[in-house]
Amino acid sequence: MVGFIFRRFFQLVILLFGISFLVFSSMYLAPGDPASMIGGPTASKEDVEAIRDNLGLDDPFLTQYGRYVVDLVQGDLGYSYQNQQSVAEAIGVRLPNTLKLAIASMIVAIVIGILTGLISALKQNSWLDVGSTTFALAGISIPNFWMGAVLILIFSVNLQLLPVGGLSSPWYTIEGVKELILPAITLGTGAAAMIARMTRSSMLEVVRADYVRTARAKGVKEREVIWIHTLKNAMIPVLTVIGVNFGSLLGGTIITEKVFAINGVGRLMIDAIAARDFPMVQGSVLLVATLFVVVNLVVDVVYTYIDPRIKYQ
Repeated sequence: MVGFIFRRFFQLVILLFGISFLVFSSMYLAPGDPASMIGGPTASKEDVEAIRDNLGLDDPFLTQYGRYVVDLVQGDLGYSYQNQQSVAEAIGVRLPNTLKLAIASMIVAIVIGILTGLISALKQNSWLDVGSTTFALAGISIPNFWMGAVLILIFSVNLQLLPVGGLSSPWYTIEGVKELILPAITLGTGAAAMIARMTRSSMLEVVRADYVRTARAKGVKEREVIWIHTLKNAMIPVLTVIGVNFGSLLGGTIITEKVFAINGVGRLMIDAIAARDFPMVQGSVLLVATLFVVVNLVVDVVYTYIDPRIKYQ
């Protein structure tokens, strides 16, 4: 297990360097001039050239990337072009809101997804199964920005039950929970649909296994057959979907944070892209990529506790 974790950590480092190269290349080749945006519309040509020289934007691509990698290895993500704020500090301030949103959305997705998939599998070809399948299709098809707007219109504007947006209150307070409900449902519905479909498919496969029929033949209660013998073994592919979707939720917060005016990393990334703020975009993408890979590493480790047959050498 230790050797497996070490290998995955080494792969993580290589992957992050590859991601940093791709992101740096994309920002380098993208149209627009950061120096002009920093200088503003009133800046003279000499001022813009001075800004470019100060930031090293006239240097060759490999020189700029090499300088960025040296700073990155030392833990320095650079400074924002917009306000000269440290990228690490700017991300650190906004990261808690993004994590709260992603975790709350994942809880919504797991609870709704597993329960819906389980009911659908146990009531195959019934109206519950048809309703669950329809929900899964709708959850995948409906875009986040549309669902968020509809939820705000219904529960915030018309019924006035929940706040429109923002995550200003602590999550453990009533107000904090209310602030999380709408964005968590908006972001978690798509993941819930995928988890439901995988749970249903996996349950239908496991429920026909020989050991399940044997347990029923021995007179084991149906509740124990479902929760002990069936669901646990059906959870391995579902756990994979959960891990992948949690990483996707971290990246998917961009639209949801914009809709609900949440001051998170996703909203920070959108503003940085619009302002051609290279260091801020690169730092945000690297953070999301790191969290994505770490979550999948944790999922691989959890596999061994769900299914003892899985061993990592």
